[in-house]
Amino acid sequence: MQARGWTQLDVLIVTGDAYVDHPAFGPILVARFLEGRGYKVGVIAQPRWDSPEDIGRMGSPRLFVGVSAGNLDSMLNKLTAQKKVRATDQYSPSGRTNARPNRASIVYANLCKQAFPGVPVVLGGIESSLRRIAHYDYWSDSVRRAILLDAKAHMLVFGMGERAAWEIARRLDAGETIAQLKDIRGTAHVMGSPREWEPIAKDASRFVRDGKVVVLPSYEEVVASKEKFAAMSRAFQYETNAHNGRPILQVHGQQAVYFNPPALPLSEGEMDGLYDLPFVRAPHPSYKGERIPAFETVKDSIVTMRGCFGGCTFCSITEHEGRIIQSRSEDSVLREVRALSRMEGFRGTITDVGGPTANMYQMRCKDDATESACRRLSCVHPGICENLKTDHGPLISLLKRVRQEKGIKKVYVASGIRYDLAERSPEFIRELATHHTGGQLSVAPEHSSPEVLAKMKKPPVQAYERFAQAFCQASEQAGKDQYLVPYFITGHPGSTLKDTIELALWLKARNMRPRQVQDFIPTPMAIATAMYFTGIDPLTNEPVYVARDLREKRMMKALIQYWDEEQWPLARDALKKAGRAELIGKAQHCLIPPEWATGRPKLHMTGKDRARRP
Repeated sequence: MQARGWTQLDVLIVTGDAYVDHPAFGPILVARFLEGRGYKVGVIAQPRWDSPEDIGRMGSPRLFVGVSAGNLDSMLNKLTAQKKVRATDQYSPSGRTNARPNRASIVYANLCKQAFPGVPVVLGGIESSLRRIAHYDYWSDSVRRAILLDAKAHMLVFGMGERAAWEIARRLDAGETIAQLKDIRGTAHVMGSPREWEPIAKDASRFVRDGKVVVLPSYEEVVASKEKFAAMSRAFQYETNAHNGRPILQVHGQQAVYFNPPALPLSEGEMDGLYDLPFVRAPHPSYKGERIPAFETVKDSIVTMRGCFGGCTFCSITEHEGRIIQSRSEDSVLREVRALSRMEGFRGTITDVGGPTANMYQMRCKDDATESACRRLSCVHPGICENLKTDHGPLISLLKRVRQEKGIKKVYVASGIRYDLAERSPEFIRELATHHTGGQLSVAPEHSSPEVLAKMKKPPVQAYERFAQAFCQASEQAGKDQYLVPYFITGHPGSTLKDTIELALWLKARNMRPRQVQDFIPTPMAIATAMYFTGIDPLTNEPVYVARDLREKRMMKALIQYWDEEQWPLARDALKKAGRAELIGKAQHCLIPPEWATGRPKLHMTGKDRARRP
């Protein structure tokens, strides 16, 4: 500030992540966006939370303070599915833990109110976005209020926040007060008096498509009734298309939270302008060379698009980034590639060209009118929509141009591949196998059970098998020894021990030994989280089996890792509990060897015993 001759900031951004000036870090993306529009913006990264002094060290901003927990929900960032503390924080210097508080958005917002009396406090980021309505919190096993009420902030920005943040800054700068900013898309505000919200809440047109406000079941209702919670989740999902989503109201006691429709997606030109901003693409120098693990993962990667129309029930990307794909132009991507190639330390390898899903680049509905009217929750489930343009040509062209750039030796695609789309383009699979896979390619079949996959809104496992065959054939033709790395989820709502055993047998029959198995975590706002909490599929109102016991969840994971000796005791217990003890033995059809076959514990095992062990 002193070097620039600034006496006061216009906007202060407080983030729970380390300060990395890279477009993959959301709060910094918004900071650069506002700076590019002439505002004086400062960043406070990972402040102490025992007093407001640290947060206030750059002084009171003129317009507003923006608060974000960072790129991850702070509770998800800290705790595993087994509710154990994670060993590292990927978004902190050297991976240090305890660099941010639990429920960081709430803590930071209250500190900002202490540090800057009278200055508007605006919540944003993924934690606030996915906790914007009443929501189930896995880590406390309770239904929590809309986060705006607990944070006591003046406003909340949900979704990708560039448009909303700019309009807030512009209108405050023009002399409006924060109380007047009640009509900005992609924002929410509190109605503090029943006089404000009662006329809306009593409207009888709750679920009609006439543009009127959708009144969700109240906080008190969803706490008391799981049926109401499921109804809330379903109603909310149908209002996430920015082109036809309606305003939403949810009452909490004597207050209510009012949500404007989502912000409109960015055009290609706007996306280009966003990524043309002068990011340094490095951690702040104050870290003195300390590594930020999350930055190390993305520093040599290129984001080509945002959004996802997959609608997987366990994922919240669509609720935050939107279902409409927003892509950059080829020229914009190439400008970033050239800038990256000139950076010190770059060795010629681009580790990823993609986004939430690698092969949705430039895909969208056949025309704007259809896209604007559509209220489907997924463009690819239960089948690929006939109105979806699935042409991989633009992505193939982009990848060819990127790998032909001077100074570029290797270009990999590490983002997840949507294989039901990929199998529509044999040319893309050939390009992927020939030029853009470094020995292993990550894909996510998630499960083998048709019933479980339907609850996930994932394609049948046969689509994965067809893709796997096509990829392996393309790799052989290219003269490359390459493999797929499949990801699987255990404990997802709808999945029983019986289903997991069938998955384990499916894996064993194909000689697959997955090391990367995700224990389902109910993250805020996801449809699968509503299933987990209520035992009801909110989209069908059908009952759903839910594995809530942590030991049962560990059993499921042990079954998937049937080949790992350390998992055998728990896997045996799982087979016995499921009435499938016939799968314990040394026969070809068995999944786990009998207890006696493993010999004594390792401490007492002789070398001869170890050699005989199957």
